[in-house]
Amino acid sequence: MSPWEPLRLPLFRAFWIASLASNFGTWIHEIGAGWLMAHLDPSPQMVAAVRTAMAIPIVLLAIPVGVIGDRFDRRRMLIVTQLLLCCTAATLATMTFSGVITSWMLLALTAVMGIGMVIHVPVWQAAVPELVPKVQLTRAVALGSISFNLARAVGPAVGGILIAAVGTWIAFALNAFSFAGIVVVLVSWKRQRRESTRGLSFRMSLYQGLRFVVNNAVMRNVLVGVVLFILPANALWSLLPLVAKAQLGWQAGGFGFLVGCVGFGALAAAWVLPRFHSQFGADRTIAGAMAAFAFGLAVLSVTTHAVWVGLATILMGSAWMITLTTLNATAQMTLPGRMRARGMGCFLTSMAFSMSAGSLLWGRVAEVTSLHVTQMCAAVVLLFTAAISLKFKIGDQLH
Repeated sequence: MSPWEPLRLPLFRAFWIASLASNFGTWIHEIGAGWLMAHLDPSPQMVAAVRTAMAIPIVLLAIPVGVIGDRFDRRRMLIVTQLLLCCTAATLATMTFSGVITSWMLLALTAVMGIGMVIHVPVWQAAVPELVPKVQLTRAVALGSISFNLARAVGPAVGGILIAAVGTWIAFALNAFSFAGIVVVLVSWKRQRRESTRGLSFRMSLYQGLRFVVNNAVMRNVLVGVVLFILPANALWSLLPLVAKAQLGWQAGGFGFLVGCVGFGALAAAWVLPRFHSQFGADRTIAGAMAAFAFGLAVLSVTTHAVWVGLATILMGSAWMITLTTLNATAQMTLPGRMRARGMGCFLTSMAFSMSAGSLLWGRVAEVTSLHVTQMCAAVVLLFTAAISLKFKIGDQLH
């Protein structure tokens, strides 16, 4: 069966195209936020705090939102979420254009964006199995990764060019506009299924979801794998604006090129991922990808040559996509439909916690040492966690 088979379904195709446009907007927005903070307050901790401000609401709210997503109409929740994100991005664009934005205002609005994303992501991922037959679920999840990483490959480069030509505000304005497509598709979705409380209180629903995640060995090991990978690997994302600006001496276009290389690597990896799963299995695929990411970080720490920097970031993009797509798809296949939002809320919480803690950790290390030392330290830690990940097996749920 072709990996593009789910796109033959009109509803899934409409959602995929709308999500692709939204992902473009999100990546352009992220480029703008990081670059804006690098100018408002260029300290490593403040630049890293942009990702922390996005992650903290997810850490605090993802699991409760997952409970709500399993109890109430997911379609309505998604519509409200898109409208919130649109208004927040438009506000940020207006304040940036008028020149009144400050570093703390940027962090506050970024936190609001994080609240919107914490509602959107677990509820959206829980809704995906409703759009495709069960036999196509793995391919649908992979197509979601392709959409995300295609946007990552192109969006940052486009964002860097637009920011350089027009100004940072354009990144936020385009992101606000990008949410419109998803709203249109959601409004036209004639959804038949309705969530139910099943006679359980909110607290009992929460307990039921957490008990499943804790007692199911595969889900438990998936969450451990997320932490083992993202905590050290986030040294790349949290400090990338400073790597471009301070370490490499590049401008906004160069920053966009760097993130674009990461996205290109992730997109390329999507084509070979099924072969890796088939040949090596999920556990060894994850460990190998983590080791490859560590190698890329080590290369980035010792060179400023554009070619080597580009190759290292492409490698890290591939490793990022392989690791997280494998873990995400395994979680989707393991969770029963009635508690999928709660389970994916746990998955998202583990990601956000690791990103937040990693941003704070590596930002602080960069403050007291240097970017080069920070990248090498993170690479060494990642090699250790890659070896440890082999102890937390997730099996071959994807076959």
